[in-house]
Amino acid sequence: MNSFLRGSIFVGIAASCYGVLTTFVKLAYQDGFNTREVTLAQLAIGFVCLSIMNTWFKKKRPTGKISKSYLLKSKLYLALSGTSLGFTSIFYYIAMNYISVSVGIVLLMQSVWMGVVLDILVNKVKPTKQKIIAVVVILIGTILAANLLFSEVQVNLTGVFYGFLAALSYTVTIFTSNRVGLSLHSISRSKWMMTGGLLVVIVYAIPALAEFNLNIFMLWGPILALFGTLLPPLFFTAGMPKINLGLGAIISAIELPVAAIMGYLVLNETQNLNQWIGIILIIAAIVFMNLQRAKKIID
Repeated sequence: MNSFLRGSIFVGIAASCYGVLTTFVKLAYQDGFNTREVTLAQLAIGFVCLSIMNTWFKKKRPTGKISKSYLLKSKLYLALSGTSLGFTSIFYYIAMNYISVSVGIVLLMQSVWMGVVLDILVNKVKPTKQKIIAVVVILIGTILAANLLFSEVQVNLTGVFYGFLAALSYTVTIFTSNRVGLSLHSISRSKWMMTGGLLVVIVYAIPALAEFNLNIFMLWGPILALFGTLLPPLFFTAGMPKINLGLGAIISAIELPVAAIMGYLVLNETQNLNQWIGIILIIAAIVFMNLQRAKKIID
């Protein structure tokens, strides 16, 4: 197997992990656990595992000549940017109380066009015609996939609101993670970002600590940490260097159908034809927006 194919498979596995994650969150809710318990268990276990992995990688790959002041500043900035990771988990898992898995993942994918807007505002980058078309198609696909046009379908606006907040937080996470602490090993970067996210989740969980069900750490916490915190960064780290960003974004779109199929098979959630058309439109828009970059490495 050549490195290009291996990289594509690794990125696909990473995206699929995110796709199945929300199904496990829903199952944890069905077992009586709440959002505070789910988020804290996932990030706490993930933080411990990443810390252990980081210690091992530090022995294998020493930091080198990077100054202590630079290291400290990088870690601080990574932890600060990681707070958006904590907010993403909180908002997204709150939304899962009100909406289906397929609608939730569609709302989270709004980070695609939000990233384009953020790039315009922060970097003053003029969007290409290709990106503008893709954003419009994503919005149309979202309306269809979330069943917003059909009066016979009741859409929970609370769930939609928190879903959009999650997408906004996720956009900030992606934007900052690609700009902060780039000289550090990816595992170390993930650990320090997880530190910031964990601090946010701890603050969120404090009001309910008296009634906190510790069984979450044994039942669903390890599974959530595995699919939401550990496997995705490991496979993305292994796969992305072998392909390019455009192709990576296209392959990552597999997260959408995986989430919808898992919701159907495991949770008995139903998706109508309009929702599948919307999902296909969103995937097509992501492919269209990144096709030119993907062609460079394929050619």
